[in-house]
Amino acid sequence: MLKDKLLAWLPQLSLQVWILAAGRLLSQIGTGFTMFYAPIFFVNEVELSATAVGIGLGSSSVAGVLGRFLGGSLADNPAWGRRKTLLLSAAVSAVADGVLVFTYDLPTFIIGNLLMGMGIGLYWPATEAAVADMTTGEQRNEAFAVTRLADSLGLGLGVILAGEWVARSGNYRALFVVDGISFVVFFAVIYAAISETVQDRPASASGQGWGVAFRDRALMVFLLANILFTLYISQIQSTLPLYFTNFATTSRPEPGFLPNTISLLFSFHVVAAALFQLPIARWLNRFRRPQALTLSLFLWAAGFVLIWGIGRFAFLGSMAAAVALGLLAIAIVSYTPSASAFVVDLAPESLRGVYLSLNSQCWAIGYLIGPPLGGWALDQSNAIARNFWLILAMSTVLGMLILRILDRMTRNNPEKPG
Repeated sequence: MLKDKLLAWLPQLSLQVWILAAGRLLSQIGTGFTMFYAPIFFVNEVELSATAVGIGLGSSSVAGVLGRFLGGSLADNPAWGRRKTLLLSAAVSAVADGVLVFTYDLPTFIIGNLLMGMGIGLYWPATEAAVADMTTGEQRNEAFAVTRLADSLGLGLGVILAGEWVARSGNYRALFVVDGISFVVFFAVIYAAISETVQDRPASASGQGWGVAFRDRALMVFLLANILFTLYISQIQSTLPLYFTNFATTSRPEPGFLPNTISLLFSFHVVAAALFQLPIARWLNRFRRPQALTLSLFLWAAGFVLIWGIGRFAFLGSMAAAVALGLLAIAIVSYTPSASAFVVDLAPESLRGVYLSLNSQCWAIGYLIGPPLGGWALDQSNAIARNFWLILAMSTVLGMLILRILDRMTRNNPEKPG
């Protein structure tokens, strides 16, 4: 009986969506193995400088931008399509891990990161386009939520397992072996179980497809708001842990939460995002996409105001931090499926890969701007470091105005559903 109720509650999606989600979960477990430990390994074990490691990781982002453009074009080309692009992505990423396993100097480290960035760039437009092809408009919010949930669970499990492995063995190089194996497994899942979803039709010239996308006013307006969202997400991962460590006001004489408190807070954030992913996606189906994204911005604003307060008022403490991270978790799960689904709504069927490539580029831009901006703020006076979060909260008003304009544009144009 319980099993039947659970099956009835789960989204009614194509079997191929579930298979793709399972493949993504396995792949992200491997990514979680290296996410936090690669910089530690290459600085402390390989003895590269922190600056050199930063340059290498930055090269991955540059290659990722190029990979996303290439991935969007290949995914929409019937001669390649989603399936072959995903296979190429997995193969390039596995080779990248092979290079990183045998890295002992900076040039090899940069080559490995360039390959990894290219593999990740190829991956995102193709996987999002494949999910869009396998679903109807009513299903997409939940379908994208399912695949994002698989990503989150895989990353979380990978980080936990990697921590246990390093604590027991101290062997960091094996982490890249596991990551490489996960990409090989993902390659096998795609090859054996995922069918091509691109329809057999004449291929548009790549340049013409990009031209159509860049002339789409609704898409261009959305990308402005989307960069704000990705900048906000980057602050949670890059700036907030250090802010809680150095600037949170507590009852103790020195500022900052203790390390175990911070670990518990961010674990709660990850768990909350996983628990709310599907229920929130289902609830948001009653709203137009710009409205759902506007609700997300309200949550971001509330969370940022609380974070500002934690730096000012000792009585708020770790409980307020947990509430703030809970609000931000719901803000993220409100944003991610709604944004991808909205871009698919805007895209001509033959250009879904190109449109989703531009959507993915916003993440590259947000992560290019966000961490340096947050780091700069924390390097200034206490007042600037704390008021930075109020400025982020106020910036959501700009995002709301952009989304209001976008909602009017899409409602007034029947070819661009909101």
